[in-house]
Amino acid sequence: MLQIPLRKLDRLKPEPGELDRYEVASAKELRAWQLGQLAWSLKHAYDNVPHYRAKFDAAGVHPNDLKSLDDIAKFPFTAKADLRKNYPFGMFAVPEQRVARIHASSGTTGKPTVVGYTKSDIDIWSDVVARSIRAAGGRPGMKLHNAYGYGLFTGGLGAHYGAERMGCTVIPVSGGMTERQVQLITDFKPDIIMVTPSYMLAILDEFRKQGLDPRKSSLRIGIFGAEPWTNAMREEIEEAFDLHAVDIYGLSEVIGPGVASECVETKDGLHIWEDHFYPEVIDPDSGNVLPDGEEGELVFTSLTKEAMPIIRYRTRDLTRLLPGTARAMRRMEKVTGRTDDMIILRGVNVFPTQIEEKLLTIPALSMHYQLVLTKTGRMDEMEIHVEARPDAGSPDIRTAAARKLEKAIKDTIGITSRVIVRDPDSIERSAGKAKRIVDRRPQD
Repeated sequence: MLQIPLRKLDRLKPEPGELDRYEVASAKELRAWQLGQLAWSLKHAYDNVPHYRAKFDAAGVHPNDLKSLDDIAKFPFTAKADLRKNYPFGMFAVPEQRVARIHASSGTTGKPTVVGYTKSDIDIWSDVVARSIRAAGGRPGMKLHNAYGYGLFTGGLGAHYGAERMGCTVIPVSGGMTERQVQLITDFKPDIIMVTPSYMLAILDEFRKQGLDPRKSSLRIGIFGAEPWTNAMREEIEEAFDLHAVDIYGLSEVIGPGVASECVETKDGLHIWEDHFYPEVIDPDSGNVLPDGEEGELVFTSLTKEAMPIIRYRTRDLTRLLPGTARAMRRMEKVTGRTDDMIILRGVNVFPTQIEEKLLTIPALSMHYQLVLTKTGRMDEMEIHVEARPDAGSPDIRTAAARKLEKAIKDTIGITSRVIVRDPDSIERSAGKAKRIVDRRPQD
């Protein structure tokens, strides 16, 4: 638990009448809306996207086969490979003249995935991000420091338009220039910051490097997303800045940030905005739909997107669906990892967040780390490169911390690893998603 109490929640909780219709809808009302929109989205995709028509026909299903929400399981999945196969605009369901904006992934593992938006799509995207900011405690008139990257990445512009829709004053800093980030936070006094959690740690380091007390900053709310992060990291950031750290979830293929968000009054999982995105959790091996409460791979179908409807998109994110609490819509548990960033080390499945949970329990170690994979003979090996905290300069302290982390990982995860404690600021920083895995194994 936090040793220092956070600022009070009173002004961050929603007032009566602030929540919109679907945030307080009955289950019956919400399910009726979803069924109607699913039928529309399936038909829209089938009629206007040759890829979907071919996949539906090959699977022997037609949009008219949807009679209940459970019938969505009859339809084929969409994977990132499908988007790359149809690069650049083959997944669009409207004429290119109606596409108001195009975003794309970096394409570091192949062709980029391209997504398009009509004006209506951008309006809906702005609405769900605004709803997410409000759920995190944001209110009209607050200043919001946006340190997500602008450009083809959806984070920066998604957060920007949503914050403006919320009525916030936006400070569009984008990523990088960490020293300047701290200067602007100090000078402009924003209430909210939106950024990746790993880059927030770099900002924290810069506060300390400049001799500034981060708890005295104006920041009251941090909205963090774009990568998995743990509750241990949440506590570290909240205590360091005396702010409320809230998780936001999204991915460009579905719309961008704003698919789901935690509510500041509970912080007990991310409420999915189910009036726009229909969630399923499946067994990642069999593809079978799992009941709510069981962990598996998250799948989304868009309910209102025009330019690029997405049908049963496999996110590769691992989570479980839970009943709603602060809102009527279901929650997704914090993402514990991804099926495609999972490391299989000598038959053991390992996620970076599992390592992170352990290193955060050791005071001499910072939250900046990388997992370096190598191969000795036929055996895979893992080194954990982690920075020492500035006050842990003694070689004896560093050695003891390394041995403690190695033992914790062996005892709880069941793998043998080598921990290398490096000097502060020696691991490359990222203004976007942190690069947690460095794979140096020879590629067959």
